[in-house]
Amino acid sequence: MERHWRWLARLTPLALGLLLAVLLEQFVEPMRYIYLRAELSALAWVSGALLSAILLIALFAGERLKEREDALREEIEKEAAEERRRFLRRLDHELKNPLTAVRAALVNLRDASSGTTEQSDALASIENQVLRISRLVADLRKLAELETRALDCVSVDMTSLLEEAVTVVKDRPGPGERRVTLSVPRAPWPLPHVAGDWDLLFLAVYNLLDNALKFTREEDTVEVRAFEDGANVVIEVADTGPGIPEEDRAHIWEELYRGKGARGIAGSGLGLPLVRAIVERHGGRVTLRSRQGQGTVFIMRLPVGDVTSR
Repeated sequence: MERHWRWLARLTPLALGLLLAVLLEQFVEPMRYIYLRAELSALAWVSGALLSAILLIALFAGERLKEREDALREEIEKEAAEERRRFLRRLDHELKNPLTAVRAALVNLRDASSGTTEQSDALASIENQVLRISRLVADLRKLAELETRALDCVSVDMTSLLEEAVTVVKDRPGPGERRVTLSVPRAPWPLPHVAGDWDLLFLAVYNLLDNALKFTREEDTVEVRAFEDGANVVIEVADTGPGIPEEDRAHIWEELYRGKGARGIAGSGLGLPLVRAIVERHGGRVTLRSRQGQGTVFIMRLPVGDVTSR
C-alpha cells in the first residue's frame, strides 16, 4: 500500500500539468488567445514534468538516505553486541581464577579455624557472597555465548520437559511449600514437539519457575499451563504473587536490572534476560501480563517444527 501511495505522489504533479493543459485547450478562446494558449499549455506541461522530476529525485534521495541510516544503525548495533560479548568473555576470564582461589582459601580457613561462632558466621557469609559472584559470572558467560553458539537441536517433547522442570522445583529444598501445578493437553492429542536445544529450553522454563517461587509466599499458587496455538506451543508460568510494578515491566528483560519489588530477594538480575535470549534463539518470543496485588503470567511462544527445519 505504501508503494502505491509513493507512485501516486510521483505522478500527481504531472497529472496536474496535464489537467491544466486540457482546461486551457477547452476554455481559452481559440483564435484571440491562440499564442497565449499555446504558451500556457507548454508552460503547464513543462511545470508538471519539472515538478514530477523534482519529486522523483527527492523521493529517491530520501529512500537512499533511509537505507544508509538503516545500514549504519544495524552496523552500530552489531558492533555494540560484539563489544559486549568481548567484555563478558574478558570478565569471565579475569574473575574465574581469582574466585576459585578465594573459595579454596575459604575452605582451608574454615577447616583450620577453631574460632568463635561469630568468626564462623563471618566465613560463611563471605563464602556465600563468593558463590553468588561465581554464579553471576557463569550466567553472564551463558548469556554471551547464547547469541553466537550453535544450538544442539533435537526433537523436544515439551510435555516431558515441563513435567521434569516441575518435579525439580518441587523436590528442591526451600522455605515453606508452594502449590505448583501443571496442566498440559492429553486429548485428543498431546503437545507437538519443538525443534530446539533441550538443555536451554529446560533452563528457560526452570528460570521462570524459580522466579515465580522467589516472589510468592507459602500460601500462593504457581501454575504451569501449556497448549498448542496454531504454529506455536504456548507455555504460561503464572503465580499469585505481588505482581510487577508497571514502571518495572519494561526493564525486567535488561541484564542485571533489579526492580523495587526485588529488593531483599536473592537473585542476579540475569534469569529473565537468559529466558528471553533462549526463546528468541529458538525463533520464539516471551511476554508477560501482571497486575499488582494479584500476580504475574509469563508467556513463552515456541514455533512447532522438526529438527530438519533448523
